Amino acid sequence: MNIFLNNKLSLLSTLYSLLFFATLCSLLFLTACATIAYPPLPSRPKISGVYHCVKKGETLWRISRAYKVSISDIVEINKLSDRNKINKGQLLFIPYAKNVINIDISKEKEQGFIWPLKRKVIIFYGTKKNNIKQKGINIRGRQGEKIVAARSGRVSFCSDYVKGYGKLIIIDHSDKFQTVYAHNSQNLVKQGDEVKQGTVIAKVGSTGRVSTPQLHFEIRKDSYPMNPFYYLP
Repeated sequence: MNIFLNNKLSLLSTLYSLLFFATLCSLLFLTACATIAYPPLPSRPKISGVYHCVKKGETLWRISRAYKVSISDIVEINKLSDRNKINKGQLLFIPYAKNVINIDISKEKEQGFIWPLKRKVIIFYGTKKNNIKQKGINIRGRQGEKIVAARSGRVSFCSDYVKGYGKLIIIDHSDKFQTVYAHNSQNLVKQGDEVKQGTVIAKVGSTGRVSTPQLHFEIRKDSYPMNPFYYLP
């Protein structure tokens, strides 16, 4: 009888231990879940529109063209920063759009812009340096590194000295766009040359007002400087 009672007590003790362990695990799990910071969903503006999920290779410029909405409207309503480019998977609210559009990047690859130099941006568009507002971005590079044309077009200006900019190239594109490449150590094209997107046009240098190798790059429309991050993939 005592043996039976002892076995029963031992079994109950084991069951209570297992129950306590399961309860403890549940509490730890719930506590851990409570501390996870999930990113908040974007709040929907009080106007008509749709949310567009950014896909690889899409830019604000391409999205604005597809939806026929100005870049400035998309930037303002989504509270986008001048210092950040859009990322794959990001949700953008497109004001007044009725349907989500599937943008075919391959059809307009040549019409888009590419990075003239794929390195770290050290000066951002719109920031002030020596009380001068930046009209483009500066990209750190290595002395003599290749700079390519961001888009196909015609070289409209090429000089070995422009005050502050040093060696500089300007390329005219369609849709009244221009791109500017400055502080070059060597210009490899001349005025009037037709260049294809990706063609090497210059080499990185430190001419003009900079002291370290870098590229000053601008995108202009109707001669007005735009934020390159809105056009670069």
